[in-house]
Amino acid sequence: MSSTGLNLNSLGMNQSTATSGSGIDVTAVVNQILDAARAPERLWQQQQSNFTAQSNALTSINSSLSALQTAMQSLHDITGAISANTATSSQTGILTASAQSGAVAGTHLVTVTNLATTASVYTDALANGNTNFQTGVITLQVGTKSTDITVDSGNNTLTGLASTINSQQLGVTASVINDSNGSRLALISKTTGQPGDLTITGNTTGLTFHKSVAGQNASLTIDGVPFSSATNTVTGALSGVTLNLVGSAPNTPVQISVGPDTNGATQAVNNFVSAYNAVIGAINAQFTYNTSTNSAGTLAANSALRSLQSSLLSDVTYAMSSNNGYESLASLGIDMANDGTLSVDQANLNSVLASHYSDFQNFFQGSSTSFGSQLAADLTSLTSPTRGALNENLAEIKNQQTTLHTTISDFEDRLAARQQQLIIQYSQIDAMLRQYPVTLQAITAQLATLQTAQK
Repeated sequence: MSSTGLNLNSLGMNQSTATSGSGIDVTAVVNQILDAARAPERLWQQQQSNFTAQSNALTSINSSLSALQTAMQSLHDITGAISANTATSSQTGILTASAQSGAVAGTHLVTVTNLATTASVYTDALANGNTNFQTGVITLQVGTKSTDITVDSGNNTLTGLASTINSQQLGVTASVINDSNGSRLALISKTTGQPGDLTITGNTTGLTFHKSVAGQNASLTIDGVPFSSATNTVTGALSGVTLNLVGSAPNTPVQISVGPDTNGATQAVNNFVSAYNAVIGAINAQFTYNTSTNSAGTLAANSALRSLQSSLLSDVTYAMSSNNGYESLASLGIDMANDGTLSVDQANLNSVLASHYSDFQNFFQGSSTSFGSQLAADLTSLTSPTRGALNENLAEIKNQQTTLHTTISDFEDRLAARQQQLIIQYSQIDAMLRQYPVTLQAITAQLATLQTAQK
């Protein structure tokens, strides 16, 4: 038993054991042996904990890297933020405007003579919506299409007629309007302008119809050219520009200015800088020595992370060739600090956007040698699920964790078997120790008997 290194006194075995008949604490003995045997497992568990910390840190940085790729794509994509156009109106009370990516930059003058209107008709008042009137036929024309509506004893009330018209889906909405004079049937077109104009072309029911509003097209001039629109949303007149007519002002030309969306471009640049700083900041934190804890980050010795840092710093200091003086981030007003983070000189950037937007756009969206193309390609490689440096590292750590988990599991299985063996072994020893005083007492009695016989 001395080979186990156990302190038997600590397990309930003292010097009086041989005469007192005390056994041993089997559970305590077995646990102490197993605890000593688990020394390598405790090292493996610490390794597993380190792997988990590394994996969590790498996953977080990888997520920030993906966010950087998204921010970069917004700048690099030819349909992205810096390709967007905007249209502004000098009189938003008359019309507003919006522009799509295909809009041509320029200034236009628009005069709105009248808005498109929605046609409506109504009847004279009856006592109420359930008052009967003469049966017959009403011919309703919507635009160029006429429909005969039969009025019989089942629907010769304003309420019944409204239900019949609505059920036929004629492009109008029929309602019964009640006021102090009684009830009226009101019809309003679902289509604005001339295509939705309403006319009662025939009526044998005795109802009297009045046209309250005629359906007419919007009338406007664009750069002096007359234009008509069935709706107050005008598309196609100016390529890539939508005009939203709000009010008419025949004597007030409205200036529409179409150009790049510099506000959207500014936001896209700031998003890129923030995303880049998040990645570099997270990487820097891993390599920064903490004097309070006397340690660096859990990835301080990670070569893949050091390689990523070097790659990103190289990417953002890249200068493309021949772009009218706007070849680097610094030329756009985006400066780098000593720790590798970026900052935006907003005044400088605004100046570039106002006077050299095409160069700014070419910087991010130009050929394969442009800044944007170079960085976008590198980020695609860095974030590749199979070839990305951090993803490869994460896969390697996962494999090591799996192997270690198997090692610990197998080790625990062996300890469980050994535990059963130890319990049997020390239970037998415990039984022997408990029996020892009885045996000694029997031998003593026999000796006493022999001594008496010899006398």
